[in-house]
Amino acid sequence: MGQQSTFHAPHGGADFLGWRKRRGETEIVYDDGVTRRMVWRVAGPQASEAGISDALRAAVGSARILPALYDELKKRAIGIEKILG
Repeated sequence: MGQQSTFHAPHGGADFLGWRKRRGETEIVYDDGVTRRMVWRVAGPQASEAGISDALRAAVGSARILPALYDELKKRAIGIEKILG
């Protein structure tokens, strides 16, 4: 399957964020632990694994994870395209 890195929300929720490499492409996965699962493909090779991990780590600590995720990715100029959810 390849490399991956995961983060769980520290505020008692079941929220999960992670990134993985599949078939040579990097994907970001969000799961709320109940009903919602979303997957995005990272667009463009310029995104580093460290930058993605930093963005996910910052977002998962927020009370509103998805808006924070979009903001953190935008700050780092990491483009994404939704492939599931």
